[in-house]
Amino acid sequence: MNEVLEFLKKAGTYYLATVEGDQPRVRPFGTAAVFEGRLYIQTGKSKSVSKQLQANPKAEICAFADGTWLRISGELVRDDRLEAKRYMLDCYPELKSMYDAEDDNTEVLYFRGATAVFSSFTAPPRTVTL
Repeated sequence: MNEVLEFLKKAGTYYLATVEGDQPRVRPFGTAAVFEGRLYIQTGKSKSVSKQLQANPKAEICAFADGTWLRISGELVRDDRLEAKRYMLDCYPELKSMYDAEDDNTEVLYFRGATAVFSSFTAPPRTVTL
């Protein structure tokens, strides 16, 4: 898990893919943290990505750094607990100007049933279960 988190932090920006009906949607993200042994991301409930994940929780992340790419596939599950929201916002204090753990917009989600695959052109893929 820590290896996956460190890779996402090194990449800085990763891309989150969801679906809206039959249309794939991909957008850049930058938040990632491990809380209670799970990989979490953060967004806002008012955003389209939140609505897409509530309709279909299957998602995929792709990140690239130093000639290696990481693909994480699984389901993203909303965690409405204040402690989870506070933890994420403490990890990313710059978000506190837009989000508050006690507002009804802040959304944190964790991966369930996920696999992470590290790939490159010079080594065989390596899979990690999250």
